[in-house]
Amino acid sequence: MSEHDDFEHEFDHRWASAAEHKEPSARARMLAARWKDNPPEPVPFRADPGSAGPRRSSWKSTALVLGCVLAVILLLGYASLRSP
Repeated sequence: MSEHDDFEHEFDHRWASAAEHKEPSARARMLAARWKDNPPEPVPFRADPGSAGPRRSSWKSTALVLGCVLAVILLLGYASLRSP
């Protein structure tokens, strides 16, 4: 008998799918109980575009990254010259 047959024998998916009553998950039960007395506020599908904060332009970010890389290269070069 193959491993797949053992799994099918141990848990019959067709029998489980045909169940008349399906119990909700523990998280679904917890949220339903919590929201019964205190329902959540409606949330828009997309966030307000003004709430993200200021964005840097791509060239400034690129210059910042390249500057940091250059600084690390120079620091490592200086450290290798100083070591005997």
